[in-house]
Amino acid sequence: MLSAIKVIAVDAMGGDFGPKVTIPSALRALKQFDDLQIVLVGQQSVIDRYLKKLLPNGHPRLSIRHASETVAMDEPPAQALRTKKDSSMRVAINLVKFNEAHACVSAGNTGALMATARFVLKTLPGIDRPAIMSVMPRIDGGVTRMLDLGANVDSTSEHLLQFSVMGTVLAKALSAISLPKVALLNVGTEQIKGNENVKKAAEFLQQCKDIHYVGYAEGGDALIGQFDVIVTDGFTGNIALKAMEGAAKTFKHFMIRGFSRNWLTKLVYLLISPIMLSIKKEVDPDHYNGASLLGLNGIVIKSHGGAKVLGFYNAIKEAYYELDKHVIELLTSEMSKIFTSQQG
Repeated sequence: MLSAIKVIAVDAMGGDFGPKVTIPSALRALKQFDDLQIVLVGQQSVIDRYLKKLLPNGHPRLSIRHASETVAMDEPPAQALRTKKDSSMRVAINLVKFNEAHACVSAGNTGALMATARFVLKTLPGIDRPAIMSVMPRIDGGVTRMLDLGANVDSTSEHLLQFSVMGTVLAKALSAISLPKVALLNVGTEQIKGNENVKKAAEFLQQCKDIHYVGYAEGGDALIGQFDVIVTDGFTGNIALKAMEGAAKTFKHFMIRGFSRNWLTKLVYLLISPIMLSIKKEVDPDHYNGASLLGLNGIVIKSHGGAKVLGFYNAIKEAYYELDKHVIELLTSEMSKIFTSQQG
């Protein structure tokens, strides 16, 4: 069914806010992209109710696919996979499997989304495990792509090599970087540091001519601007991500407390509020929302569960751009080259 039109299935019921956020975001994306078609997946009556408020006459590039069930945000992934076969999440992924959609976007339960997508879509040739990849804003104005952020608690050195290939392909395609700088997350930048798994992965990367491996990165380097791709296992990656999110919340708390002390500090805040708003916009997580579930035989984008309209819209945009840049085809080609060179 591949055509010039890009069809994205949206899990309309997923996330903390469901249709209240997913539907306005979908309409915003349709307004932005003339070659986009969206299928809203979920309970027909609920979706219809929201649509009538926002778009009484409907939209020629918007359709609805009924799904009778939803996956709770705290539902065990195995249970969702086994018992929720008509959930909005499962139906949206099925649309990708059967070529009725080219990509899927969901703000639902991360574990359930990964488990269901992997079961339904399988992985691309040469990729053992999918990985979650997201972008971090850098102080130089660019972004660092980091993976894995939680899909795999344990990863072998071979898996880290595969993650490096996937991160390189995305950086080339979406950031137009001809030679992305790839680093392995480690406890230090010295070559003698790290466990055997990381050291072995470094050896693989040094031998891989298709990857511009530049060495080890430390935890804070994702935001500094030295690297385009940082690779790690899902256990460490998720901890690093949550630590950065916690640091941002802590900084925000102390800023608010500091400017609220007395009338003078409040006056200072009023004077510098345009600068503060500009900084907030640059680091706002909604601007970088939309994590790729890389390595699957289909494009699946995970939105943060608490994303508002702007954030979910950006997750849809991520799916659109990955389709526009033919990311699945590029990944398949690159993995084939790596596999062939290793066999040789």
